[in-house]
Amino acid sequence: MAPQQNLTDAEIERFIDDLDLDNDGNVDYWELERKLDEVHEQIAPKAQPHNLHHASRGNEARHEFLRSVIGTREDKIKRDDFAKCVKTWEIPSLEQDQKEAQEEDDYLKHVSVYRRARAYWAVKGPEIVFMALVVILMIGFGTWQFVKYLTFDQYTPSFGWGAVLAKTCAGVLYPTFFFLILSMSRWLSTFLRRFYFISRFINWDLSQSFHIKMSIIALVFATLHAIGHLSGSFVFGSMAHRQDAVANVIGQDAVPRSYTDYLRSLPGVTGLTTLCLFYLLALMSMPQVRKWSYEVFQLGHLLMFPIIGLLMAHGTAHLLQWPMFGYWVAFPTLMVLFERIWRLILSFRPIVADLELLDDDTVAVTAQVPKTRPWDYKAGQYVFVQVPQLSRFQWHPFTVSTCIDNTMQVHIKADGDWTNALRDLAQSGQRTTIKIGLDGPFGAPAQRFYDFDYTMVFGAGIGVTPFSGVLTDLQKHEFKRVNSANTSPETPQEGPAQPSPYSNHRRVDFYWMVRDKNNLLWFSDLLNQVTRQNPNYPALDIRINTYVTQKRKQISQHVFRWLLEKHRTHEHSQSPITGLLNPTHFGRPDIKAIMEQHYEDMCKVVAERLTEKDDKKDAEVKVGVFFCGPPVIGQMIADQCSILSARARNEDRELEYRFMIEVFG
Repeated sequence: MAPQQNLTDAEIERFIDDLDLDNDGNVDYWELERKLDEVHEQIAPKAQPHNLHHASRGNEARHEFLRSVIGTREDKIKRDDFAKCVKTWEIPSLEQDQKEAQEEDDYLKHVSVYRRARAYWAVKGPEIVFMALVVILMIGFGTWQFVKYLTFDQYTPSFGWGAVLAKTCAGVLYPTFFFLILSMSRWLSTFLRRFYFISRFINWDLSQSFHIKMSIIALVFATLHAIGHLSGSFVFGSMAHRQDAVANVIGQDAVPRSYTDYLRSLPGVTGLTTLCLFYLLALMSMPQVRKWSYEVFQLGHLLMFPIIGLLMAHGTAHLLQWPMFGYWVAFPTLMVLFERIWRLILSFRPIVADLELLDDDTVAVTAQVPKTRPWDYKAGQYVFVQVPQLSRFQWHPFTVSTCIDNTMQVHIKADGDWTNALRDLAQSGQRTTIKIGLDGPFGAPAQRFYDFDYTMVFGAGIGVTPFSGVLTDLQKHEFKRVNSANTSPETPQEGPAQPSPYSNHRRVDFYWMVRDKNNLLWFSDLLNQVTRQNPNYPALDIRINTYVTQKRKQISQHVFRWLLEKHRTHEHSQSPITGLLNPTHFGRPDIKAIMEQHYEDMCKVVAERLTEKDDKKDAEVKVGVFFCGPPVIGQMIADQCSILSARARNEDRELEYRFMIEVFG
């Protein structure tokens, strides 16, 4: 990593110009204080005990901080004297930050085409392969139906172009509805997440986006299917001079047949009813409706069951071909139906939970998961929560923050009608007992995390929230393992003394990229708990690194956020900007430098293992590198994983970096 370059003389002059508004050649104390307040208001989270303007600190602490950094108690400071003072602050140059950011942006431009393609494939390739498989199935079945109805002699003479269009669209709809309904099955996705290679090709974190895309495609081709029949095949099939040709397809007993006969038939009635319900479902699923009433949104999705039933009945008349739609949707429909029935049962079997107000926007729900539940709950998974006191029909997904033994906790941020109502149920300063419905757990975003002794996590924003639960989970299990090892045989224990399944973990490097005004103080609190407990568990080396990535073009904002970050005391050791105990970095992480340093550390680990192990394979170190964030950063990380793994092979070191992308999305 390049050595730090401090503020240049030109930058210091620009900074002083921002402060010296009256151009009197001096920097007034009130000008300094005003600018500090202005910047703090722009970039700091909501006021908490560790923030600058909280009542527990008062104005006196702020004045003392400012006086200490300027080195004088004078109200007016000459520009030259103040410039010398600024140099002692050792603030990194804004120009250097901008240069390094530009170098990161140009990183992929300076590597070979092969490396760029390899990095892009590591990030986007599996998703492209899966989507290509879906599209190929759609095109394949659509083409099959198109060729069949265009080339077979009996179809176009009787029903014209309408049959070709309608049945081509029907061919596209077979795999479309299969994947559309299958994407709603959370049981199946949770099960398949256990298999690494399947999870590599199916991005479960994008299942909602995939579901929406499939729904739009299904609605478009269902509409074209209806147009093909209503304006094509029904019109041609009702013409008098075509009745002999129609009889060759649907039988002599079915002719003559008028246009209204087609509409009144089982395929006609079920088709038109299905299309109307499909459009109604689409309207009730709009973001505006979901924001207006989540209950209407959820109840609207119940229309999918009559829609599927009508579609299964749509082709049972055998008018044009043997019906096959039911075979396509039977399996995914049964999966989703069983899940909904199970959720309905759970809604009448609520469990007792504690509701605690953490701050103005966040509550914590703590519950004892019944031991009768068939699935184990793990940190990093998510559950659906229902509060009968608020609504019998609303189930909302939330990430499991921690789950030790049967005690599960989720953190919920007030960001809507239901979450606001839940926050209003909580009473400040005490726990409130409520009843909740609990469905899950679903997903397994942290499952492969436990496959590695050494892990690196690069994530942005709230998308990496499950990681805090994983860290807490590691510490809790390490606590149990240490207590189990230190307990004498004569000492009674609470329950069986089981060793931690995660005791192989040694080091975790977490790089969290956030915006300035992140308002994720409850997440900061969870990470701070990990930081405080870290020294208690020598077998775990958890390193949390925070990067504030929002660019600051004004020099005064750049300087003062560094000053705010330095404003920590023994009593208030959290960062005023992020609320975290660990130091805050500004700008994006230097991926290359970070991973090269990690590589050097791991080489030492491999060397130590070689002195302890007889077999070279036993000394092998595999590092799991998990990523959730902007694709361009993911490509940089994937490229470095490939480079470092190749470097280890060339140096004959048993070291490998495995890139994972779907984990913390």
